[in-house]
Amino acid sequence: MPKMKTHRGAAARIKVTGSGRLRRRQQNRGHIMEKKSSVRTRRLAREVDVAPGDANRIKRMLGM
Repeated sequence: MPKMKTHRGAAARIKVTGSGRLRRRQQNRGHIMEKKSSVRTRRLAREVDVAPGDANRIKRMLGM
């Protein structure tokens, strides 16, 4: 059976920490920033953990 290929879109968006947790960027920070409040943009700047329900699927996409 051939090797599994890494899903490059997922690999570009999700980081694996040293302890094995999955971290991702928040949405709504790409453009149209002028109308968003400073509090909101600071909150969106943080990275967050991937939801537990998605973690198994994403790990398979990353070849873990």
